[in-house]
Amino acid sequence: MEYAELKVREAVLALLGVFEFKGGRAWKPYDFEVMDAVHAQGLISDPHRREESVLLSDEGLAKAKTLAASSSEGDRIRKSSSD
Repeated sequence: MEYAELKVREAVLALLGVFEFKGGRAWKPYDFEVMDAVHAQGLISDPHRREESVLLSDEGLAKAKTLAASSSEGDRIRKSSSD
């Protein structure tokens, strides 16, 4: 099955934004070809480094949060305080 590469990159970036910690760190369990493409855009640090996580750039973190919010319209990604 083929996927639209831009949509896959945006989905991965959105997931990195949803699960980021420590001011922009995110685990890197995603396909390295996709991660390389996101890195080439300057949105994350080099995914091939020894660290188990990548660091989202300021631009990458902002875009990730925007993509996560827009892709979850009508769906809740984060639990509310009452959950």
